[in-house]
Amino acid sequence: MSLRNRLTLLFTALVSTLLAFFCVVLYVIADQHRERQFKARLQSEAATAGHLLVGREPNGPALYKLMDKNQLTVLPREEIIIYNEKNQLVYESGEDYLTVTPATIQRVRQQQTMFWREDTREITGMLFSQTGQLFVILASAEDTYGHRTIQNLAWMLSVGWVLMVGLMVLAGRFFVGRTLHPINRINQRIDEITASNLSLRLPEGNRTDELTRLAQRFNRMLNRLEEAFQVQRSFVAFASHELRTPLTAITGQLEVSLLADDELDELRATLLSVLDDVRGLNRMANGLLALAGASMDASTVPMAPVALNTLLERVRDELQRTQPDYIVHLNIKPLAGSGKGWQFRGNESLLQRALFNLLENGGKFSADQTVTGTLVRELGAVRLMVHNTGPAIAADQLAQVFIPFQRGRNASGKPGHGIGLPLTERIIRLHGGQIQVESSDEFGTTFTITLPD
Repeated sequence: MSLRNRLTLLFTALVSTLLAFFCVVLYVIADQHRERQFKARLQSEAATAGHLLVGREPNGPALYKLMDKNQLTVLPREEIIIYNEKNQLVYESGEDYLTVTPATIQRVRQQQTMFWREDTREITGMLFSQTGQLFVILASAEDTYGHRTIQNLAWMLSVGWVLMVGLMVLAGRFFVGRTLHPINRINQRIDEITASNLSLRLPEGNRTDELTRLAQRFNRMLNRLEEAFQVQRSFVAFASHELRTPLTAITGQLEVSLLADDELDELRATLLSVLDDVRGLNRMANGLLALAGASMDASTVPMAPVALNTLLERVRDELQRTQPDYIVHLNIKPLAGSGKGWQFRGNESLLQRALFNLLENGGKFSADQTVTGTLVRELGAVRLMVHNTGPAIAADQLAQVFIPFQRGRNASGKPGHGIGLPLTERIIRLHGGQIQVESSDEFGTTFTITLPD
């Protein structure tokens, strides 16, 4: 069953139940009101009969019957019966509609006022005191007009309920359809969105209801998906290009060596060149794997306390071992009463790779192969600044240095594949930190890492 039909049925069932309850309550109240009015009329008839027949100035029964017969307000099938203190019949209207037992008379004397029914006849009994005697007066009649009015009311309520339920079904389908119309438009647009057409977005409208917020969140999700797809496409394209260049060089060198009758020294030189290309491929493959690993969810990365000052010194020693020509200066600012020291919760292997990439990048691009790292602790954060005096990065390329395989113009002639800085940026972001870069011809280039405390 569609959502529109379910909501329509639910709305109709709820409102029709409440309407039926209202109709029943209205019918019961009307019937009780009819009964109270008819009971009051019976008591009034009984009191009038008592005053006229056994009161201080009684009239004869014949005169009362004549008055009763010609009175326009006489109730349908009315009967008046009066008993004296000895339960002897004093007066009876003569129609003999009602049979009264001594037990009934005794209950009236005990309760003084009684009301009961026998089939369609309603009866009231009352104790009437006059001239020192206690009379029992019974008045009974049938409320034909009242019952007919209640029946008409019940019929009108029933017909009205059926008509209103029908109107509610139609109105419910109409308004539910209008309410769900944005969902239908969303479904149609979702069907149009494919992997090759991620630029389409859902209509958000100008309202502030739940459906608008749903469309807005869905569009934000599409933005992230489109960005991820674009990154994936560019990643695959750049990776294919970067892998194809050394593979083509290796293939060409091997083919030339096979076709030529080279000397042993020339073959050795060719093999060394091929070995360098293979090592470059190996570094690139490791970089791609690390870049993919740094893109994972932060909740899946194991975290543990890491001493940043010790880690930075270890990275410096490793860099100088692999690159003896590089000069690395570390400036670790003294701590000012911090209880945590240089402890930071993170993944040591990923942080080590990020720091190594920054120091190696600084030494590579510095004119004298010198790089300076400054570690300071600030309020609520740890900051590391890596500075080199190499060629400045163009202002229009500062935002692209963290994009995989994108290299600035100042990197011309320098080895690399454009993986190190993007990998570093993702590792820092994985730890909840930020990395920024400032570059100028006058002051050189500074990468600043800020990690939350």
